[in-house]
Amino acid sequence: MQTHPATVTIPDDQVGTWKADPAHSDIAFSVRHLVISKARGRFTAYDVTIVTGKDLLDSSVTATIDLASVDTGNARRDDHLRTADYLEVGKYPTMDYRSTGIRRTEDGWIIDGELTLHGITRQVPLAVEVNGFGVDQWGVQRAGFSATAEINRCDFGIDISVPLDAGGVAVGDKVSVSLEIQAVLQA
Repeated sequence: MQTHPATVTIPDDQVGTWKADPAHSDIAFSVRHLVISKARGRFTAYDVTIVTGKDLLDSSVTATIDLASVDTGNARRDDHLRTADYLEVGKYPTMDYRSTGIRRTEDGWIIDGELTLHGITRQVPLAVEVNGFGVDQWGVQRAGFSATAEINRCDFGIDISVPLDAGGVAVGDKVSVSLEIQAVLQA
């Protein structure tokens, strides 16, 4: 069994407020479709802010995702996802995440937080990998993070169910979420 320090100190030049760089970040999801495959998509408009403290455990994350920016590569499906059957973007235009704590596990880091989707707030932990910190060719401080979570869409009141003749449903309840965030330290 590997042991990890209870705290991790962040160097002074990496303490501060970071914003996701949309040209180098991705917020994606996948859900079982027709029981036999997965449909995948992403959100193209979002605001992710990471505040790093001297002690990593004092850091925080907030995110606001524009649900109208859903993109599955199929305009007809995207339009359907924006309706009251799924995201109901006219009434609930954003999905919001706010961290409530960070903890170390045997496998890495967990960000505990609250996800608000479709007017309902639930606890959703994010498994996070800190990919590193570095300076780009223009002298800009950057950080990379990967995160994953799984939610049940029914927990957020998105409970459309289209049964299939052969058994199962057209769209699964479990939604896998993955984030690849490259963030820029703000001046």
